[in-house]
Amino acid sequence: MKGYKKVLVTGADGFIGSHLTEELVRRGYDVRAFVLYNSFNSWGWLDTADKEILKSIDVFAGDIRDPHGVKEALKGCEAVFHLAALIAIPYSYHSPDTYVDTNVKGTLNVVQAARELGLKKIIHTSTSEVYGTARFVPITEEHPLQGQSPYSASKIGADHIAMSFYSSFDTPVSIIRPFNTYGPRQSARAVIPAVITQIASGKEKIKLGALHPTRDFNFIRDTVSGFIAALESGASIGEIINIGSNYEVSIGDTVRFISEIMGANIEIETEQARLRPDKSEVERLWADNSKAKRLLGWEPEYGGLEGFSKGLEETVNWFKNPDNLKAYKTGIYNI
Repeated sequence: MKGYKKVLVTGADGFIGSHLTEELVRRGYDVRAFVLYNSFNSWGWLDTADKEILKSIDVFAGDIRDPHGVKEALKGCEAVFHLAALIAIPYSYHSPDTYVDTNVKGTLNVVQAARELGLKKIIHTSTSEVYGTARFVPITEEHPLQGQSPYSASKIGADHIAMSFYSSFDTPVSIIRPFNTYGPRQSARAVIPAVITQIASGKEKIKLGALHPTRDFNFIRDTVSGFIAALESGASIGEIINIGSNYEVSIGDTVRFISEIMGANIEIETEQARLRPDKSEVERLWADNSKAKRLLGWEPEYGGLEGFSKGLEETVNWFKNPDNLKAYKTGIYNI
């Protein structure tokens, strides 16, 4: 821990945010967790956290779109990890307005309040989707940005808002750009949980979208360690940094690896609803992670084919647990 008395995690109720929140507590940080207010008083995945960890977390229920609540949540904090966002690409075709409000305006609320309150570090979460289909590989941080979906366009806007505060006001912003994170707790809207949950629930015909695109899958523990490395490194300020495994694999091969791990003989059925519009599909992603190694001293523990296989096994084992699987609606397409 390096000089931050209290840190805020927005989106702490989500997949990556909950893992990050728990790891920060394990490492001795004083953590405030910003979760989306709802009448069920649900804290998302934090509800499943170990009780000892949960007792150490200061939970703040609010809405990232509300500037007053965001500023209130940041009071008393010295750093913020901003993860709160709408992330499902198919839903962004349906409701793009909500993506602008949540992702762009929400980011503005965070950096504006952080500037006014004098925070020491703002870690803003980007996504590899901002690159669109790779024009060259591996993809460096200098790769052109291409908004091939309303989601990616909103994240490009959010990234520029965040970095504009560094350029304009010297606000200590760092942008972390994770490639396709996977692991326990991920939503079934993503391909790896979609495959695992369908097989685990006994289905032999697996419904999927396109199988030919490639991705750079990053196991959740590597993504979390990248975030914390960015917090603890002074060299990250004013920088955009890829967090990826530097390993490219097709969706089709990923499905094959999962079926082999689960000992399943499956048939793949293409479902039209799961296909992106032609010009919106990101055909290829492959991360150059040399900047993260150079500036943060970070490198993936789950890199390459061996690391990917290990991460898939850990993910499969988590989803196969009936107590975890019951949280997923395996019979429907989750957008």
